[in-house]
Amino acid sequence: MKNVILFDLDGTLTDPQQGITRAIQHAQQKLGEQVETMEELRSFIGPPLQQSFQERGYSEDKTTAAITYFREYFAVKGMFENEVYDGIERMLQRLKEQNYVLAIATSKPEVYANDILAHFQLADYFDVIVGSELDGRRTAKAEVIEEVLVRLVVPASSCVMIGDRKHDMIGARHHQIEAIGVTYGYGSKRELLEAGASHICNTVHELNQLLEKAYVSEV
Repeated sequence: MKNVILFDLDGTLTDPQQGITRAIQHAQQKLGEQVETMEELRSFIGPPLQQSFQERGYSEDKTTAAITYFREYFAVKGMFENEVYDGIERMLQRLKEQNYVLAIATSKPEVYANDILAHFQLADYFDVIVGSELDGRRTAKAEVIEEVLVRLVVPASSCVMIGDRKHDMIGARHHQIEAIGVTYGYGSKRELLEAGASHICNTVHELNQLLEKAYVSEV
């Protein structure tokens, strides 16, 4: 019986595009680089920040500097340049009424995840909120999920993971957890299926219907 639901945060519960891309632009400006457009920076949404910078050819030192500048903006303003997808709070409320255990499993630093969820008055829906550490530890999604399992003291077989990028699917697969991919965030259907998604939902409404049909009846 799957009675524990793990949610990614960015691109799954909230749309963080404005805040994240503006924080990246701030870092690029500080580094004296050409500032890219919001559309060009969409790929930063979802993966661990360090990974995204390194995939663009940044050295270790430059990546460290870029993350520092990113956080200058993000910690003060960027995290709140964000919005909850329509229907998310109603879905969370319904799941709690059905006695689900809900968790956040995000590669975003845990301190930011807590602040964002508190700001949008969503924190109380979650039994645990797990993210990465500011010092770079626990950024891989498999590590984040492992920490969720430890804190909740639940078996992986009782869980399902919901996310919008391949990292969510790969992390879930590492623990043999069923994964649901959502395309209203920042990953494509192809990306999610190739990474191991067992179901694809294109809207929050479709996700709600899937959970109702596949899982709520089991609780």
